[in-house]
Amino acid sequence: MDDFKEQEEIFSNKVRAGKRTYFFDVRATRSQDYYLTITESKKIFNDDGSHFFKKHKIFLYKEDFEKFKFALNESVDYIIEHKGQDNKSEEINKSSSSD
Repeated sequence: MDDFKEQEEIFSNKVRAGKRTYFFDVRATRSQDYYLTITESKKIFNDDGSHFFKKHKIFLYKEDFEKFKFALNESVDYIIEHKGQDNKSEEINKSSSSD
């Protein structure tokens, strides 16, 4: 089971976006190679008022960075071209960058 423990965290960044928080964590493997984990965390409330965090995680390795960046940029550009830039998103980005 020790193989499944989180590897060493090198750098971390977070983005608060409404009810969700995104974490960008650079980690090191045992061989000291770096990879990125992207985690979406959302607070979910139970009927009794208690809560838990639902998380989704993506592991991204160096050999895939360029393909990932290209696909992400192309997808974001498509949305902006067809639906425009959401001013609310710009406001959230400004407030999260001042944290």
